Amino acid sequence: MSKQLRQSVQEIEISGIRKFNTRVAGIPDMIKLTLGEPDFPTPEHVKQVAIEAINNDFTNYTPNAGTPELLQAASAYFHDKYDLSYSTNEIIVTVGATEAINVALQTILEADDEVLLPDPIYPGYEPLIHLMEAKAIKIDTTETAFKLTAEQLRASITPKTKALILPYPSNPTGVTLTLEELEQIAAVVRETGIFVIADEIYSELTFFGTHTSIATMIRDQTIVINGLSKSHAMIGWRIGFLMAPEAITSQMIKVHQYSVTCASSISQKAAEEALLHGKDDAVQMRTEYNTRAGFVQDRLAKMGFSIVEPDGAFYFFAKLPDSVPQNSFDWAIELAEVAKVAVVPGSAFSEKGDRYFRLSFAASFSQLAEAMDRMHSFMEKYA
Repeated sequence: MSKQLRQSVQEIEISGIRKFNTRVAGIPDMIKLTLGEPDFPTPEHVKQVAIEAINNDFTNYTPNAGTPELLQAASAYFHDKYDLSYSTNEIIVTVGATEAINVALQTILEADDEVLLPDPIYPGYEPLIHLMEAKAIKIDTTETAFKLTAEQLRASITPKTKALILPYPSNPTGVTLTLEELEQIAAVVRETGIFVIADEIYSELTFFGTHTSIATMIRDQTIVINGLSKSHAMIGWRIGFLMAPEAITSQMIKVHQYSVTCASSISQKAAEEALLHGKDDAVQMRTEYNTRAGFVQDRLAKMGFSIVEPDGAFYFFAKLPDSVPQNSFDWAIELAEVAKVAVVPGSAFSEKGDRYFRLSFAASFSQLAEAMDRMHSFMEKYA
């Protein structure tokens, strides 16, 4: 039977994050610091609007790109937040940022194209590139504090390079880019003519300063991806946004239409409320995440882990001390089985990740405190 299935589909796998999460899910008394899920509830005002939409039978198809009201709200919101100027015909409402990534890649890639990825990186991009019969080219950032540099980018571009995927703040490292660093990257992109897919889903969870979109520098070459999963704790509502010049969105809408028709009508009503009346909904979450980050970083450092301080999101990508003989997968399995703490081995994100692990601090302070106590006891044998 498998011989009748598409070979490239058989060659990709479920992400290492999900595989590891499933592997340890049945262990009792587990503290899971694996998935990137805000532990805050969706804001009450957003939920109430969704309930009203259901009661008012707002349950039909919407226009493919999204309701006119939501598109207008998104245009105003991203202009107010990040000085992005996209008209309503330059925005597509997608089923989460994941669909947005898929649509963008399907629209621009052809067989044998190359896509540059800073490494380590979220594992949701490379399989999609493979399905397009294109090639993912990873750029090692483990020696540059997890930041892609303009010099690295320039050295990696070939005649086959079609795009750079630039996620910041980054999953799994929590590192973002400064204005100067973005300008240097933008200069290389402008000169070489490639696309940038800017995955800015964590833009509202930037701890130091404000987020700057690279689209303000090279608008014609940038496809911006954003959404409400992280900024408004709306993971399960599945609302993402694709923003690009009309010449690009007029083509991406075709892929979107034949993939999903449109995003959920009820979720779109909730998203409209979030954008119009929840512009500061992320402030409390961001403040709390920053506090948790300081606490967790201090505890991890005392256990001997090497850490690059995150600038945003809610992750640490920590390096195991030399005293740990195992690779990160075997170490993480033992940590889960013995200490009842689950983190994601770094190999899920990077070919160089065998000595790293990702810890999500999107958990309550009490859970984090207990997890740190358990990890401290577990790590004593490596002291």
